[in-house]
Amino acid sequence: MDKRRLEFLTELEKKVLWLATWTIHNANHLRSSDDGLKVGGHQASSASLATIMTALYFAILRPEDRVAVKPHASPVFHAIQYLFGNQTREKLEAFRAYKGAQSYPSRTKDIDDVDFSTGSVGLGVAQTLFSSLVQDYLHAKGMAADLPDGKMVALIGDAEMDEGNIFEALLEGWKHGLRNTWWIVDYNRQSLDAVVREGLWERFESLFGNFGWDVVILKYGRLLDAAFAEPGGEALRHWVDTCPNQLYSALTFQGGASWRKRLLDDIGDQGPVSKLIESRSDEELAQLMANLGGHDLPALLDAFEEARTHDRPVCFIAYTIKGFGLPLAGHKDNHAGLMTATQVEGLRASLGVTPGREWEPFEGLSLPKRDLVEFIETAPFNSRGTRRFQAAKVAVPEKLPAPSQPSMSTQQGFGLLMHEIAKSDTDLASRIVTTSPDVTVSTNLGAWVNRRGLFAREEMVDLFRKERIPSTFNWEFSPKGQHMELGIAEMNLFIMLSALGLSHSIFGERLLPVGTLYDPFIERGLDALNYACYQDARFIVAATPSGVTLAPEGGAHQSIATPLIGMAQDGLASFEPAFVDELATILRFSFDYMQRSGDSEPDAVTWLRDAVGGSVYLRLSTRSIEQPKREIDGELAEAIVNGGYWMRRPGPNAQAVIIYSGAVAPEAIEAVGLIAEDRRDVGLLAVTSADRLNAGWTAAQRARERGLIHAQSHVERLLAPVPGHCGLVTVIDGHPATLAWLGSVHGHRTRSLGVEHFGQTGTIADLYRHYGIDAQGIATAAQAIVPGKPIRHIHVV
Repeated sequence: MDKRRLEFLTELEKKVLWLATWTIHNANHLRSSDDGLKVGGHQASSASLATIMTALYFAILRPEDRVAVKPHASPVFHAIQYLFGNQTREKLEAFRAYKGAQSYPSRTKDIDDVDFSTGSVGLGVAQTLFSSLVQDYLHAKGMAADLPDGKMVALIGDAEMDEGNIFEALLEGWKHGLRNTWWIVDYNRQSLDAVVREGLWERFESLFGNFGWDVVILKYGRLLDAAFAEPGGEALRHWVDTCPNQLYSALTFQGGASWRKRLLDDIGDQGPVSKLIESRSDEELAQLMANLGGHDLPALLDAFEEARTHDRPVCFIAYTIKGFGLPLAGHKDNHAGLMTATQVEGLRASLGVTPGREWEPFEGLSLPKRDLVEFIETAPFNSRGTRRFQAAKVAVPEKLPAPSQPSMSTQQGFGLLMHEIAKSDTDLASRIVTTSPDVTVSTNLGAWVNRRGLFAREEMVDLFRKERIPSTFNWEFSPKGQHMELGIAEMNLFIMLSALGLSHSIFGERLLPVGTLYDPFIERGLDALNYACYQDARFIVAATPSGVTLAPEGGAHQSIATPLIGMAQDGLASFEPAFVDELATILRFSFDYMQRSGDSEPDAVTWLRDAVGGSVYLRLSTRSIEQPKREIDGELAEAIVNGGYWMRRPGPNAQAVIIYSGAVAPEAIEAVGLIAEDRRDVGLLAVTSADRLNAGWTAAQRARERGLIHAQSHVERLLAPVPGHCGLVTVIDGHPATLAWLGSVHGHRTRSLGVEHFGQTGTIADLYRHYGIDAQGIATAAQAIVPGKPIRHIHVV
């Protein structure tokens, strides 16, 4: 062990603990508060990781390594980045305030070097696993060749291990031969509400071992190891090993005198054990019993350096004390607890921090400032500064030709479009990587996989093909493959898309991820989808089949709320095309859109934030419908991408306009025919993206409120010719609220049709009739909202 390095790390550990604690104290007790709300900040949770993070960032990590920091250790992360020069005092002073350092590390909100956002616990942990798989994918293809294999590191609270998505990810990692991944469990044995169950570490050890991980238990520090070697030490070791978690936490909080009394009562023998205890002062005894492996720099450095010598995944179970080094250490209520002003003053005095110099990086440290600066600047992790990469854009053709078949579903069209791309020898085709949770074939990615293959680091032949058993699909795995096959776990799908979709920033190589799943199961993976978008990962998700249009499957497989999810999810442009030529136009746009990184301000024509780019959600259907015979020119393509266009323009005296989205197009078209004889100048509006129509309208309204009186969105221009007395009938195979707002654009009376309740089995005709979204239902709604003579083609049941 390098003694000099240890001296620097010991000093820096003190400074990291102080800065994290002071940042939280300043936010809660010193900064003015207008609303009186508690700010919080998790002083105890931060303290339990201060030693581990000091060892990692200042000694162990390399620039190629990436870290997901436990959400509640955010203040420690910001403190370390402050010492590195990547964070500012102003941001720390504004911790948890407007535009300050974030409560939980954020790639998109923080200015310091955040690798992976964390916050919804468990997701950042899984992100490191899938990022390691992406690293293997790139290196297998000769990409990112100048980057060594990095360690993908997760710092995990022990209670965070209750999150189910972690176990789903573990299983997927095992399937793919996971490498170069470290999960470091902050085993402080306290959760938000309580103390964790006894023997949890044994369950962790067994679980990780079963999935092929090395498991390293960091239980004792050097002081405890030395004490165990003294006469009577074995009795002390046995007592520590069998001490209940709650008792250990309580004695830690109570301090040296309580430790002494309890140890003497339990194992005192008037001999060597008693001498071992009595030879130490109360302060020394408290220090000894708190010297767990997760707070011992030499033990941590040895363990981490050993793990760097191989590429096997490693789980470190690091025993720690929640609140280590603070007066609330060990108390079961310390999770949300805050140190009092008196307690902070005591900590200040113990660390030699002068009042008024609390933010000074090297205040109170015993080593010369010049030496400390040099040590930090030469820390391996800091040797290249911040590590956000840029990647060149992949060229996208001006047009993706739509398949020419008289009748198709959008799901079928998606498969055909992907197959055409797969057949091409283009940079676009080589940069696409697809993934699916065991629904590759049933979401029409099979042809793509036949052409491009499945990815694995080692080749695996398709035994059916080898044995000459006829099959439609060729399932050969190799390093050349471009499809990542996943098990049935939608959380894993979205975390995989998140990892693939950050490849340009994490590894400097642009990938164009496309994921598929059944539309209703977006809700099952919604937290991970939100997480991926929050990180600004870029991907396309094609969700199919959707709605009650999947009639025979019944309510469990029929989606209702997903169109609203698509509208509400930030960072995700949502589309629901009815026809395959629309889909071809949208898919071409999507491959370009997902690569953009420009200005976040809305465009002055569309009032959409298209320059900044984002991810894309395609809500598709298995319903085969007649395809229009037309040429998509530039004007129509622009309208499709912006969210809608007139299939039939309303006349000057229009009484009714039918507005539809998605697979109900035939019913909307038929309904126009049913009412056209009895209502004048009926219009038919196709909505390809309620999301983008709504976003543009909202932004244009804000612009007008700021004085830009000529701001007008696409939907406002579309509906401007519609007379004020005209009624609108909207229809979608999804929740009617998706389109209900359209009446507010210019104040038209509106009747919104859709599906509000769980579906059931039947035919499409049965279910459309049941929910009132068939042609008769649409015509009936039009008759009700536009008074006049009865519509003769309505069938009265």
